[in-house]
Amino acid sequence: MKCAYDIIRRPVITEASMDGVEGKKYTFEVAKSATKSDIKAAVETAFAGVKVADVNTINMKRKPKRLGVHEGYTSEWKKAIVTLTADSKTIEFFDGMY
Repeated sequence: MKCAYDIIRRPVITEASMDGVEGKKYTFEVAKSATKSDIKAAVETAFAGVKVADVNTINMKRKPKRLGVHEGYTSEWKKAIVTLTADSKTIEFFDGMY
């Protein structure tokens, strides 16, 4: 079985994702092969005292990019939006961000 930190790659820090923090919605980049139940278990083990209510996943497709004459694509990745229960603790990493 994979470690929680193999499933959760990094937090996604954007304006839209930080607006969801007040409603206990946190956004992470996760492994492409991770399922919703894997993500739920990883968040609950990585952050103590957190109870996950819902997990939404989105596969982010590659986009064409160009810099001068060089053309290429961005990498594909998977995004997970994790909603916590009302009685759950918050994730302290995001508390100092907004």
